[in-house]
Amino acid sequence: MRSSSCLDFRRGGWSRRDLLRVGSLGMLGVSLPRFLRAAEGNSGRKARAQSVIFLHQFGGPSHLDTFDLKPDAPEAIRGEFRPIATSAPGVFISERLPRLAQVMDKVCLVRSLHHDMKTHNAASYYSLTGHAPPLDDIRLRDTLDLFPAYGSVVDRLAPARFPMPTFVSFPYVLRDGSITPGQHASFLGKTHDPFFVGQDPNSPDFGLPELRLPARLTPERLENRREMLRLIDRQTELLDWSARARNLEASYEKALGMLTSPAVKKAFDLAAEPPAVRDRYGRTTYGQSCLLARRLVEAGVRFVNVYLSGSIGGRMNSGGWDTHGFDNNPMYPILKSYLLPLTDQVLPVLLRDLDERGLLDQTLVVWMGEFGRSPRINNTAGRDHWPQCYTALLAGGGLKRGYVHGSSDRTGAYPAADAVKPDDLAATMFALLGIDPRTEVYDPLNRPLPIAAGEPISGLLA
Repeated sequence: MRSSSCLDFRRGGWSRRDLLRVGSLGMLGVSLPRFLRAAEGNSGRKARAQSVIFLHQFGGPSHLDTFDLKPDAPEAIRGEFRPIATSAPGVFISERLPRLAQVMDKVCLVRSLHHDMKTHNAASYYSLTGHAPPLDDIRLRDTLDLFPAYGSVVDRLAPARFPMPTFVSFPYVLRDGSITPGQHASFLGKTHDPFFVGQDPNSPDFGLPELRLPARLTPERLENRREMLRLIDRQTELLDWSARARNLEASYEKALGMLTSPAVKKAFDLAAEPPAVRDRYGRTTYGQSCLLARRLVEAGVRFVNVYLSGSIGGRMNSGGWDTHGFDNNPMYPILKSYLLPLTDQVLPVLLRDLDERGLLDQTLVVWMGEFGRSPRINNTAGRDHWPQCYTALLAGGGLKRGYVHGSSDRTGAYPAADAVKPDDLAATMFALLGIDPRTEVYDPLNRPLPIAAGEPISGLLA
């Protein structure tokens, strides 16, 4: 529950109301002792990053055709593309990413990510939370038994300065048949759900009706409603409130703060950007989404999830990276005409923009999918799901620049050195944000769970 009591706690002031509210956190997934320990640990842990932009590439990009090419492998493995040199000495990436090659001196590549989940929903849940799902099954459903999204954990333990939202996600809800788990706060409570924007930032009439007051509802009337709630609060014993009532009160306070905040409205106002800047990002949903992400972290949002697509894609020039290939639509035309050009326009512009504004050192950018693609090209001219080894691109936030961590074997099938799991990437992100990865929360069965099961990747740190 994020409220004034949390702010008072950070200043060192404790009231009876604060103790009662924080003491009830166990019902929302965090125990009082562990909350105190987390707060104490966070205060002593230096935050290298203030924000994270998590660019989730739904469908699973082929590492062998982007950031880990194998030019000496047999033709059925190496594919059509050839590697080119980049601004980072000794680092080569796909010839179809020439603009990105010019900014590789700003980034880290992790070429040794791996896990065992072969279905999109299970693997994406792992990617979005850092916790392995209970089963690798396309029928994995979104339930409150599963772990919360990264941004929801950050909202719980290290929220943004009110009224700016801590966690924002857009512009899609991910689904592969059913809704993909890992996109919300789960058992931490709806108070920590992302502020979700389902509109297309590239639309001429992009705006947030959520942040506009109805014509007949003035700020004064909203304030009167808040005073009424305060009166009820004074007349009701706090310990008699249900967890749901406390959750609703916190959600109301959060929504009211955003409704009446000029700073929040300004952060979402893409029309305020010069047309030339918007053109550089590209007048596409993904391009304008990444520009919006930059505006949000600049305004103080701590975690932004940008989803390239709401579907796994792979059949046409839209959607995600599920490039199995098909008889009438093989993988390489889709990569050449859509997925790689889009990446090559948007990602380097975002990295340069953050760097030029002095934001890259304090903003961690993560570009990754739920898994990679099979080394061997299949008989429909595509690559299949391959979680055994894949690549993530990271930049900023206290990381080394122009650095490659880990390596794959000669065919890109398995890690050859410094193997990394999503659990370790999760621990790294939390540590960079100044949050102890060992902090525990409680699941619905009252079991203590660390927010990250892995260890920070120390080799990435600058």
